Amino acid sequence: KEGVKMKISTFLIDKRKEKKFTQAQVAEMAEISRAYYTQIEAEIKRPSPDVAQKIASILGFDWTIFFTNDGNKMKQNLLGLR
Repeated sequence: KEGVKMKISTFLIDKRKEKKFTQAQVAEMAEISRAYYTQIEAEIKRPSPDVAQKIASILGFDWTIFFTNDGNKMKQNLLGLR
């Protein structure tokens, strides 16, 4: 992590581990394949709004983080680092 700047992949991994979920568990709860979730977590693919909402609900954050142009500001706000 570089100070307050955090990649979405690091953010997702941290949130998932905080909840003690595996990639497979998150994928199952979000009704997607583990492979697809892994690609989202690695920032290879961006989820659809529906999938983004499911993942955010499972992991406990604002789903719009996947789509904001000001991602670093959003991440800082979500992490309480304003």
